[in-house]
Amino acid sequence: MRLGIKPVQPFTPMAKPAPEPLCQWRCAIPMKTAQRTSGYTRAPTKWERLVNDSREGCHTRSLSLLHKRWKEYHGSKDWEGLLDPLDDGLRGEIMRYGSFVEAAYQCFDSDLSSPTYATCRYVRNSMLDQAGVNGSGYCVTKNLHATSSIQMPQWMGKIGVQSCWIGYVAVCEDENEISRLGRRDIVISLRGTATCSEWLENLRATLTSCPFDNENDMEGQHDNPMVETGVLSLYTSSTTACPSLQQSLQHEISRLVKKYNNEPLSVTITGHSLGASLAILAAYDIKTAIKHDLHLSVISFGGPRVGNRSFRHNLERQGTKILRIVNSDDLVTRVPGFFVEDHNDVAQDMKGHWIQKHVRDNQCVYANIGHELRLSSRASLKLNSMNIATCHDLKTYLHLVNGFVSSTCPASARMMLEKVTTVPSTR
Repeated sequence: MRLGIKPVQPFTPMAKPAPEPLCQWRCAIPMKTAQRTSGYTRAPTKWERLVNDSREGCHTRSLSLLHKRWKEYHGSKDWEGLLDPLDDGLRGEIMRYGSFVEAAYQCFDSDLSSPTYATCRYVRNSMLDQAGVNGSGYCVTKNLHATSSIQMPQWMGKIGVQSCWIGYVAVCEDENEISRLGRRDIVISLRGTATCSEWLENLRATLTSCPFDNENDMEGQHDNPMVETGVLSLYTSSTTACPSLQQSLQHEISRLVKKYNNEPLSVTITGHSLGASLAILAAYDIKTAIKHDLHLSVISFGGPRVGNRSFRHNLERQGTKILRIVNSDDLVTRVPGFFVEDHNDVAQDMKGHWIQKHVRDNQCVYANIGHELRLSSRASLKLNSMNIATCHDLKTYLHLVNGFVSSTCPASARMMLEKVTTVPSTR
């Protein structure tokens, strides 16, 4: 018999211990044994226990060199030598930004019966604490909304809401945390698909020309930079009452860059699923619009494809660093469109081929963008029987990141996960 709980230690009368220090990642969501809902205590679900138990390992990982190596962890050397095996310092950064995305999900009001459906559940100055990201040292400076260009019929009511809260901008304000990080960090956190209008935009999977003027556009390119139609719509659409996500981000990042211009500064965009696609598009746009030597990076989880090969080349020319966390068992990371080209030699071999011509004419040829940390649900005994939806869940991604050692030692990865979450049988 194998139990999924830890043994209770014998009781020894003693003075009340001091509060347990926060994880060295500072913003990891604290572990909970139960949640209170409407006056009664609800035990955590199986997967909540799994993720919380996995996070306990963060207390033993040293991040003392973060202030010296943060540029490496954010792609200054294209993560060379850090991904396989996974460097513990980089692991900590990935988990830390994953917690910011979790907070975006926690803040979103997805209850259709609520009068505040599709908005943020908390006020800005207490948002992160209310969402469970305690002691992060970050303060939210801007709420972000995404608007669909699809006009929904009025009879759909709340289900057809056009503009929805999708994330936030936060700035590190704590001096001790700034010292630990080695710079002041601006984080943009974006959640995944949650409303009917966003799902409909996801179905608009053909490529369309990227409208952002970019001086790094490569001369002589055979293709124009193109991005997914639905993602571009959610990024650029606006209403009279709600500015576009693009306008909000450009204005807020410009303001913050001007305010903190005389100190080391980084902009990190993180998101899951739809938020991962929007993060890449936002990074491209911010680098284009803001004429400042920004260290801008993207750390995304479970993101679908977002653009073609020319779009990828322009991102590389900009110097935008993108790290995509990918679960090989997550089908979302394999869509939309066709993926038939990745390198110049492959494209040359396929030149003139009727298959390439057909998919190109139908604007369905996508390219992989950025660097990948590739994981697999099969590397964890706890996740082997999980379904498609769970393979895409952000909690699954954080669980896999926490347990990943390297692609050449899956057994070690499994043993590390099992050591955290199981107790040997006494029978």
